[in-house]
Amino acid sequence: MSTTETDVTPAITLTETAAIKVAELLADEGNPELALRVAVRPGGCSGFSYEMFFDSDLADDDTTSAFGNVRVVVDPTSAGLLQGATLDFKDGLQGAGFSINNPNASRTCGCGNSFS
Repeated sequence: MSTTETDVTPAITLTETAAIKVAELLADEGNPELALRVAVRPGGCSGFSYEMFFDSDLADDDTTSAFGNVRVVVDPTSAGLLQGATLDFKDGLQGAGFSINNPNASRTCGCGNSFS
């Protein structure tokens, strides 16, 4: 399902459900220049936290991947911490939201947004 715009393996992949939801959210923004930026930042209760937002300011060293009509960008530092990770979207009785399954995380916290 995924194709990369560069010759680099995507740092993070999107499930089909996540790609559909992100595409809906991007369409609501009404700006075709936007991409989903996924980043890892220092902080959170376990050492690192995930950050996701729409961004049109792409750097030359960003890894860019496409999942359907959704472009996903990751900065080089975050790419190493996200390699092999998957972004999913769940919509269930206990709420809806995005989650990241990261094989590089040795420990996660209860909030699901922080890891080490």
